[in-house]
Amino acid sequence: MCELFGVTANRKVHLNSLLEEFFSHSNEQPSGWGIATFEGRNVSLEKEPLRADRSAYLKSKLNNDIYASNLFGHIRRATIGYESYVNTHPFTAMDLTGRIWTLIHNGTIFEAPQLSPYQYTQSGTTDSERILLYIVDEINRHTKEASRPLNDAEKHEIIDEIFEKLSPENKLNVLLYDGENMYIHKNAKETLFVKEDDDSAIFSTQPLDKGHWREVEQNRLLVYRNGALVYSGAPHDYSYIEDPQKMKLLFLAFSNL
Repeated sequence: MCELFGVTANRKVHLNSLLEEFFSHSNEQPSGWGIATFEGRNVSLEKEPLRADRSAYLKSKLNNDIYASNLFGHIRRATIGYESYVNTHPFTAMDLTGRIWTLIHNGTIFEAPQLSPYQYTQSGTTDSERILLYIVDEINRHTKEASRPLNDAEKHEIIDEIFEKLSPENKLNVLLYDGENMYIHKNAKETLFVKEDDDSAIFSTQPLDKGHWREVEQNRLLVYRNGALVYSGAPHDYSYIEDPQKMKLLFLAFSNL
């Protein structure tokens, strides 16, 4: 049900071998691939609604050196939302201050009335895009109330509260980037791992090499900046446990069967 890859570092990291291993999992995640590369607050977005190992464009890209200090990668297995460019991760949205927010998601939203209005305004049809639109609307609401751009501490608290609200009954493995800070959240066991050293943190749904990977803390927002942990939220109790029957009912509802 999708795989996530993320890098945050205080230097440019050579990523070809990790990305090649990551995208080799596309036989199980065949609905699309995407990469977001960040330079300051600028976002370079490349994606296709195509199985990654069948993409001539991606193959050509991986044949050249890829260095980045902040980057997202995603491979998709469609649950909610058909295979199309607008439903392919990563998703981006701009807030009132001109800051671009970028999100990738591994999971499914079963119950979240906060997200329902966005099905009428979003570009695609995924629950993942709705998460991002809700986040940006909440950031905008708090920005208007403060009558100024929010500081990092305020943003951290807002995102922490949002993820806790959305976690009950939902699988919410999310990597989110605001141009400076990378927000990490997972609420399902053994579904996101991290490899850290003194100046970088690399996240992946599955360990990608023989390095020291450890499982990301569950049910807690973590925020990294330039490879270093800068915020750790309070843990919540909303772990996701997969229910095949619930997933089947969701597929039937989405397919109008």
